[in-house]
Amino acid sequence: MDHNSLFALADELKRLRDLKTDLEQQVKDVNARIDKTDYRLSELMAETETQNFTRAGTLFCLTTKTRASAAADYKDALYTALRAHGYGDLVYETVNANSLSSFVKERMEENGDALPAWLMGLVNVFDKVTVGVRKAPGAPVAAKS
Repeated sequence: MDHNSLFALADELKRLRDLKTDLEQQVKDVNARIDKTDYRLSELMAETETQNFTRAGTLFCLTTKTRASAAADYKDALYTALRAHGYGDLVYETVNANSLSSFVKERMEENGDALPAWLMGLVNVFDKVTVGVRKAPGAPVAAKS
């Protein structure tokens, strides 16, 4: 048995797993910084009534997404209400958050931007304003290194 190879591979595996753990923490930290910066930029854009702007070949624009989730302790009641009103196809073991958000947004649009009475108290509805970032039209494509 080649102990040197065994130990070298064991050391490499441990190093790689430790690196993975470190990188996962870095991703969490960067995501938290992205959320904070996105919030601050969206607030400043709203305060200055700036809907969009282009900077360094990137278009930044305010976007609003309607999000909905089951109200605390009312998930079962929400599922029952969805089934009773013919929307049981949204219900699995859980209600997909994006599907529920889209569904609630559609019901609110049909109901004059108000939450239908049968959903009152079963879902929490809020608007999340974020900044969309994409390549601006006509901007040169950056070379990958």
